[in-house]
Amino acid sequence: MIGLVVTTAAGRRAAERLEQVLPGTRSFDVRDLASAWRECDALVCFLATGATVRLIAPLLEGKATDPGVVCVDEAHRFAVALVGGHGGGANDLARDVARVLGAEAVVTTATDAVGLPGLDTLGWPVEGEVAAVSRALLDGEPVRLVADTTWPLPPLPVGDTGAHVVRVTDVVETVAERTVVLRPPSLVLGLGASRGVTADELEALVDRALQQAALSPDSVVAAATVDEKADEQGIVEVCRRRGWALATYPAARLAAMDVPNPSDAPARALGTPSVAEAAALLHGAVSGRTAELVVEKTKSAMATVAVARRAPRGRLALVGLGPGSRDLLTPRAEAELRRASVWVGLDQYVDQVRDLARPGTRILETGLGKEEERAHSAVREAERGHAVALIGSGDAGVYAMASPALEVAGDDIDVVGVPGVTAALAASSLLGAPMGHDHASISLSDLHTPWPAIEARIRAVAEADLVVTFYNPRSRGRDWQLAKAVSMLLEHRPAGTPVGVVTDASRPGQAVHLTTLGELDVEQVTMLACVVVGSSQTRMVAGRMVTPRGYRWMA
Repeated sequence: MIGLVVTTAAGRRAAERLEQVLPGTRSFDVRDLASAWRECDALVCFLATGATVRLIAPLLEGKATDPGVVCVDEAHRFAVALVGGHGGGANDLARDVARVLGAEAVVTTATDAVGLPGLDTLGWPVEGEVAAVSRALLDGEPVRLVADTTWPLPPLPVGDTGAHVVRVTDVVETVAERTVVLRPPSLVLGLGASRGVTADELEALVDRALQQAALSPDSVVAAATVDEKADEQGIVEVCRRRGWALATYPAARLAAMDVPNPSDAPARALGTPSVAEAAALLHGAVSGRTAELVVEKTKSAMATVAVARRAPRGRLALVGLGPGSRDLLTPRAEAELRRASVWVGLDQYVDQVRDLARPGTRILETGLGKEEERAHSAVREAERGHAVALIGSGDAGVYAMASPALEVAGDDIDVVGVPGVTAALAASSLLGAPMGHDHASISLSDLHTPWPAIEARIRAVAEADLVVTFYNPRSRGRDWQLAKAVSMLLEHRPAGTPVGVVTDASRPGQAVHLTTLGELDVEQVTMLACVVVGSSQTRMVAGRMVTPRGYRWMA
């Protein structure tokens, strides 16, 4: 719940805008601030910072429990994260509020200010000297990363040497000075139980098994059992208490698992010689993960537990930067770029967003014509466990890098697609509304597609009377394809059909030219252009291309 604390007419108007966009918002009069403090997870106060400080001062208890507080000035110029920048979510809330109100977000937390992810904001349990290690990162001191395996962490300026340490492990060990320990989500429990087992007995067994193996309960993320135990109250309750997701599997699937300690008793009762070990291994290996049994079956009077360690899954984000202008880069794409510790992309596209790279980001860039190399490189880095952003222009799935990457990506990595604004959409918006009805896109480059196939598609589009956008229309080495495409279209639609040529859409050299199919000068078209050819229904209205939404010609 986000509380919107208002006292002026301007504040109420801004609060109404936020209520329409941000989920879970509720307005409070300033006189009810104490109630808002108790009931809400975060507050947006439309008050001066000084007034807000004085009002909330008696309510402050600690960063672990206080709600995040954002202040917005009367003119809605700034959204200031005042309290709880990390733990209370005020930094992210300030950015959300700023986007809605057209304000500037002001975050003063040191790590956010310089683009470093806070060690206590990664979503993992953290122990040790967070402040000291964070300070070392901020000061540019060498910080050593010691990880049992590679996890898809955001970028951190860490290396192989340094007096300060970031340790990533699920093993319980003495935390040294100047060390932060991050607990990865690596452990899966397999649970077996007799009917009527209590949650207390099962919880005590789990804790004992983890303690004896020197494993951190903070790294346990899930539990699994056989389908027949899905409603076993002791199992359900212990998972509820500890916040573990519970998965269940048919006995036949568990019976197929190779385990070190099969037993006749569960085989007779349930149809599988193993529940705890088999369930832990099976769930730990879900979705391409591999799993290692690190705690074999351990018993109490009425329960069994086993623990498996799953291998991390790397993360591949397919990021489209849009047509080139920074204001057409989506917030989601920007967030994924900041989230990734490895960037892979064409050098000229990387240059467009290089300023967004956080300290510690590793950038793998290549020149033109190496699409497959970049795709394989990105997938390989994700397979090694890293968080990777594969960068392209427009939308990653449209004549870009998503296809070659997904052709070789297996099910052992997580893939995130980030929609982007395509060149065709950018061109269309500059021309008017040429795509108001059915439309198609065709690349005239025959580097990857035989020309006869391209020609067949042009003919089909012409016969279907679709608006068509030609990508890669003409280059020095391919100077005849566009002229051929135009001649084919002229066989099916009038010479007066509107045509728009947009070069460098949304970029500094942007040029927009309107003409007709019969008068198009193909010699003036370059590789940097999109050529949009209207259908027989497309019209010029007040200097803009417009394709009506309805089939009026059929009336």
